[in-house]
Amino acid sequence: MKNSMKDNIEFGNRLTQLREESGLTQEELAEKLGVSRQIVSVWERGQSRPKTERIIKMSQIYNLS
Repeated sequence: MKNSMKDNIEFGNRLTQLREESGLTQEELAEKLGVSRQIVSVWERGQSRPKTERIIKMSQIYNLS
């Protein structure tokens, strides 16, 4: 497996974990980020990664630095 694909999967797993721990649905997270629920699903499955500005917004939502 290519490193970038593995990184995407790890990112997606962590995103899913954070979202579920915070009690948000994919729809609710998508609304906070200004994207569709389908995009959040793509990220969580590791098929793609969000742009930097979305990652920054997620870090604010989850109080991460």
